[in-house]
Amino acid sequence: MIGNALAGWGLGDLDFLFIENVGNLVCPSTYDLGEDLRLVLLSVTEGEDKPLKYPTIFHTADVAVITKSDLAAAAEFNRTAVYRNFRSVRPDMQVFEVSARTGEGMDPWLRFLESRRVESRPGRGSNPEGAVMPGHT
Repeated sequence: MIGNALAGWGLGDLDFLFIENVGNLVCPSTYDLGEDLRLVLLSVTEGEDKPLKYPTIFHTADVAVITKSDLAAAAEFNRTAVYRNFRSVRPDMQVFEVSARTGEGMDPWLRFLESRRVESRPGRGSNPEGAVMPGHT
């Protein structure tokens, strides 16, 4: 389906192509979209229990991105609990915390994406730093 939708696109000219598989966190986890990297986003406003409620999507994802980190205090978001939940579902899950509003965490996230782009297109250098690893509390 994705291949058909992209027919005629100049994919060689793109650095990134994000495919959003919309819906709940159950259905998308079973579909292979042919992606090079599978991300799962979790907003601090959704709560810390999402990895436990939807383990398949978190288990099949390569990276988790916690969004709206600037709202963590207002949402009473428990970072320790969410990282514990990530570890229980996928111990080696790489996690980034970002805020589009404040820019917090965006540099490490963008460096990571750039490193993945470079890996897929040899000859371009980059050094990913700043990912929060599963042991972070």
